[in-house]
Amino acid sequence: MSTAPAPVREDLSPRQLRRAVFGGSAGVFVEFFDYGIYGFLASTLALVFFPPEATTAGLIMTWGIFALTFLVRPLGGLFIGALADRVGRRTALVLSLTLMTAATVAIGLLPTFAAVGVLAPILLLVCRLVQGFSAGGEVASAYSFVAENAPDHKRGFYTSLPQFGSYSAMLCGTSLGVALATFLPEGALEGWAWRVPFLIAGPLGLLGFWIRRTLQDTVVFREAQDQGETTSSPIRASFEDGQTLRRIAFAVGLALLNSSGYYVLFNYMPSYLSSELRFSTGEGLSVTALAVLVMLVGIPCMGALSDRLGRRAVLIGSAIASAVFAVPSYWLMAQGSFWLAVIGALIMAASFCGHAAVINVALAELFPTRVRGTAYSLGYNISTAIFGGAGPLVMTSLIAATSLTSIPAYYVVLTAVGTGIAALCMAERAGKPLE
Repeated sequence: MSTAPAPVREDLSPRQLRRAVFGGSAGVFVEFFDYGIYGFLASTLALVFFPPEATTAGLIMTWGIFALTFLVRPLGGLFIGALADRVGRRTALVLSLTLMTAATVAIGLLPTFAAVGVLAPILLLVCRLVQGFSAGGEVASAYSFVAENAPDHKRGFYTSLPQFGSYSAMLCGTSLGVALATFLPEGALEGWAWRVPFLIAGPLGLLGFWIRRTLQDTVVFREAQDQGETTSSPIRASFEDGQTLRRIAFAVGLALLNSSGYYVLFNYMPSYLSSELRFSTGEGLSVTALAVLVMLVGIPCMGALSDRLGRRAVLIGSAIASAVFAVPSYWLMAQGSFWLAVIGALIMAASFCGHAAVINVALAELFPTRVRGTAYSLGYNISTAIFGGAGPLVMTSLIAATSLTSIPAYYVVLTAVGTGIAALCMAERAGKPLE
């Protein structure tokens, strides 16, 4: 496999670069808006799609559906990632966004358990499987698109911006949840208002679709095509090359903290605070929203810092901070005080933002252009499927079995140690041309 650096190319104009970043971020926004919705509405969805008298069992099954959808993410990553490597990043981005938007809007139109019984959770699972399939290809395609368009010396900063978009989506979703829980009359959220956030994804997706349809493919990919460096079978090329397989395995370890950090620290947090720590729904969503604000400030700063200090230093620092502060932060949350919970959540957000900013550019830099979409998708989605999507289900089940509310903290510590070890072993690629 060729590992020669791409030839020196002329950087995009500021306007072209802004369009590329915005286009790459559009689908990421829709994807994480959906995950944010599902996270903060998990307790409500449990009442809507399962027998309301079995509250704990319904919540576990709601998170079970969430976890099952991650099993198809590697399949979606292989299919859409291979499409990105064969045909181009833009085509893959349009397809993943179309699937994601359609499935998210469909959830907002589903009948409830009270209306159709067991068919309701089955339909919910089908929609979530489509979302999982599309999300499996979205992340690698979107971040590769931005990384391949960014100048080498600012790649960390620009590739962190779609991640900024993902947490903006979470903040929008969480803020909408706070508004619905605060200002609507009691029972409205379970009755009809839970549908509103899912339906809002429709116009957002249409806007993203239009933006992506108007984009050109990346200069890096087009150069690879012109030089005959692309492959008609990126999946086979990935599995037949020993170096690429080792890098895929390395990517799984490097992304461990991303899995627990997003899906346990943020996606699961509103449900955790309300169901396990007995905060009100509005309080749980407010704590999450404040933590997300810290992420929005920290992500672009950490992305820019990685261009100066390197990806390795930022990833290691974030892993150490997350491992050290996870247990005390969750202890603060468990004290029953809203403001102590805010402090605990803010500390964890500040610890995690370095990893969130850098993980995707580090994975994009790990693989050559000819298999970047396929190999990046596979490593990232295997890690996310095992340690991210199953996280809320595992946490809810273990807390129900042991009554130990600090379990999420130890999960964060475990994944932070794994990522820290992987980051210690990684080669520094900041500022260098993509392979």
